[in-house]
Amino acid sequence: MYLSSLTDEEWLIIEPLLPKKKLTRPPTWSKRQILDGIFYQLKNGCNWADLPKDLPPYSTVFWHYKQWRSDGLIEDIMEILHHRVREKQGRKPLWTTLIMIDSQAVKNTCNASIETKGFCFYKSTNGIKRHLAVDILGFPFFTHCTQANISDDQGLIEMLTIHIDFFKFKPVELPKTTILLDNGYHPDFLEAELVKIYPQIMSKIQFQLSPKPSQSEKVQKGKSGFVPVKARWVIERSNAWMERCKSLVKNFERTLENATTKIHLCFVRLMLRRLATS
Repeated sequence: MYLSSLTDEEWLIIEPLLPKKKLTRPPTWSKRQILDGIFYQLKNGCNWADLPKDLPPYSTVFWHYKQWRSDGLIEDIMEILHHRVREKQGRKPLWTTLIMIDSQAVKNTCNASIETKGFCFYKSTNGIKRHLAVDILGFPFFTHCTQANISDDQGLIEMLTIHIDFFKFKPVELPKTTILLDNGYHPDFLEAELVKIYPQIMSKIQFQLSPKPSQSEKVQKGKSGFVPVKARWVIERSNAWMERCKSLVKNFERTLENATTKIHLCFVRLMLRRLATS
């Protein structure tokens, strides 16, 4: 039993969401043991071949992980768990009035392929950018990974384009969703580009820049340095949550799609714990 292992309560939540086994011979290793191996690698950042010997063989664990990743199962589970977490908090499972978006530049390792490499001059980081769109609880509606040289604006446009159906299916009678951004984004440019993709989108969303406290305001409040901004701290906490997983401290994945899946897996683990303990 490791800190990353599933508890009985967490296993009861995720077991029905896993694919049923075909009618063949009984498996040597259970899906719970395989998930324990996947979550162990996520949390500890070890090579797959270095999994402890009391867990299933790394080839078995990685094969299942690769199958579930390519089938989109991990992303589907993340969405289902997100809906359940929101319902437990008394919120609508799908539609929300506030989404916070931010990006995080992460350094690449030697494992990363040339297609994932880009240099972010603003953060002086050679690697990738992780774009998150989270709710007030800090859990993501959308995720997207790009090269680090892609601007925040362009990364946001790509992420919302991929998930444009979310906004197309949103009922018109619901209040507009406010998308809270930091001052590195340019709402006028974003609006112009998104309207080209979905002309009615601005009838369902509105952009808002998060207020940035001036130096004089900090002095008046007796504060200095970094000062948390109302609501914006939520997405900063989400970025910090990912860094609890050693495999996400840097980018160890060869493709951007694989890097995005690791983010999904991180939040699946977090939401399982939230559902099992709340």
